[in-house]
Amino acid sequence: MAWEQEYRVLTTAIRDAGDAALRLAADGFQIYTKPDDSPVTSADHAVNDILMDRLLGHFPHDGWLSEETPDTAVRLTKPRVWVIDPIDGTKAFIRHEPEYCISVALLEGTQPVLAAIFNPSTNELYTAIRGQGLHLNGAPAPHHESKTDQLPTIALSPWELHVGRFRSIESQMVSRPMRSIAWALALAARGTIHGVITFEPENEWDVAAGMLLLEEAGGSAHDGAGQPLHYNQPRPRFEGFIATVQGFPDRLITQVRQLPRSAH
Repeated sequence: MAWEQEYRVLTTAIRDAGDAALRLAADGFQIYTKPDDSPVTSADHAVNDILMDRLLGHFPHDGWLSEETPDTAVRLTKPRVWVIDPIDGTKAFIRHEPEYCISVALLEGTQPVLAAIFNPSTNELYTAIRGQGLHLNGAPAPHHESKTDQLPTIALSPWELHVGRFRSIESQMVSRPMRSIAWALALAARGTIHGVITFEPENEWDVAAGMLLLEEAGGSAHDGAGQPLHYNQPRPRFEGFIATVQGFPDRLITQVRQLPRSAH
């Protein structure tokens, strides 16, 4: 099986990192403020250190892109790159809400080939190897089928909900505020929700793993203009994206793309 060794190392490392996050959540952790005013904790750093030690320890020639590691151009020269968000949903972690996760993807070229998203609070580990489907805790993931007469549930950022960015199409969907983009994508892959949409800039580490999970479950994702997503770019972020499950109404996707990018 392609990427079998990488899968074994990753799944062991991400569970160990999740255990460390749970211990810190119980015993206490430090909270710091980044230059962009977003919070980061000692748990984010501990998880990042564990993953870097394990993944680059086993695969020292790979590149590295993580929210909690200073980025360098070295990764652009690497055929394979690990893309990490040590804790996606740091605010939820701080508030002890079970909507944070650890997100890891392995890129070959500009596309993810291996992904894992682990929610330590719920003990749910979603994994995907390209071409082999979505798995939950090591077994094929059961998919929640949505009813055709049911309004789609779409995860949106609390800020975009607050400013009413999608107000003109609210009657055609059920909105769900997301605390973690990666976890929302995992829920979409499972079929618990039907899509994740944002016009806000998002970093590669927020979405790389979740997008592979979604694609392996039959879903699809594009940037805000409808173009395919390409990773390991010099500027590793997307100007929004639209990620949806299989069977999502095409008319609604068209309406979303026609919405103004500025908030009203």
